[in-house]
Amino acid sequence: MFGFLKKALKPGDAPAPEPEAPASAPELPEAAPVPAAAAPAPLPVASPPEPEKKRSWMDRLRAGLSRTREQIGGGLGGLTSLFSRRKIDEDLLEELETTLLMADCGVEATQHLLKELRLRWKRDKLETADQLQGALSEGLLNILAPLEKPLEINGPKPYIIMIAGINGSGKTTSIGKLAKHFQSQGKSVLLAAGDTFRAAAREQLMTWGERNGVSVIAQESGDPAAVVFDAISAARARNIDIVLADTAGRLPTQLHLMEEIAKVRRVIQKAEPSGPHEVLLVLDANIGQNAIQQVKAFDSAIGVTGLVLTKLDGTAKGGVVAAIARQCPKPLRFIGVGEQIDDLQVFRAREFVDALFTPIGGSTDTPD
Repeated sequence: MFGFLKKALKPGDAPAPEPEAPASAPELPEAAPVPAAAAPAPLPVASPPEPEKKRSWMDRLRAGLSRTREQIGGGLGGLTSLFSRRKIDEDLLEELETTLLMADCGVEATQHLLKELRLRWKRDKLETADQLQGALSEGLLNILAPLEKPLEINGPKPYIIMIAGINGSGKTTSIGKLAKHFQSQGKSVLLAAGDTFRAAAREQLMTWGERNGVSVIAQESGDPAAVVFDAISAARARNIDIVLADTAGRLPTQLHLMEEIAKVRRVIQKAEPSGPHEVLLVLDANIGQNAIQQVKAFDSAIGVTGLVLTKLDGTAKGGVVAAIARQCPKPLRFIGVGEQIDDLQVFRAREFVDALFTPIGGSTDTPD
């Protein structure tokens, strides 16, 4: 290439420079081989989660009485510290008195317990706070034991249970749980939606009826007594064992409205002369000493024969049970510690006292 230029040059001429060869393009690196697509790894099969172990009734009760037992803002919660730091003296007894009063035990029950403790202190020569705790446990048990009278369903059929309580006490929910309780005993149940003043109460009761598979007699409006009368007639025609009759929530200070509940009782007696066979008053454990006034007012209006104490869910102070036992000792048929359907159980005095003094997971457990 370019040889013809060399031949044209004369001697002595400098050779013409050869033109630079054009720069070659940079070499590109060889592309890496694309690996064959790997087969997707099989997804791990998730094992089903282990079901959470259900807490026993005693653990649920202990949890419900936690505010009463532990040192949280006073109340019987002070027992935890009172019984772990020193020997018995008058200062300890005075602190215990304050603690019991703050736990809603009431003046009468507190004075009774302190009188018994002082007698035991001197008579039995108690020396340690642990011994005092044992004496207090026995004293509480003696107070509460008379309330332990489980409801026995026998006699007339249908067995008519009239249920009362103020709005917000947990009355309608308790009716649903009671229906399940009686069904577990092999009883057939019918619900009467006698709270015709609140549509929400009627709908809630019908939901419980569907959940438990029981019939609900209800009207969108009308006379509560007429609804209960129809329910009794239906139960008799269907050979039902138990009628749970809801009533409108009323404050005991509203005398004209309390008279409406008294009317329901009178109509029940017309439908069944021996009825109602049980009159249950549902109480919210969070209302403290107001529970005493409610028991007295409803008893005067409709003749209360038994109590249901609800919402012992860790926020209530359970000392009100002792106050009830001393001031208006109606049988405490059931206590409730939560929203689950089996969180309403028969009241047993020994379980209640043990739950006050034993932490969750303690050793004094009993089966459900």
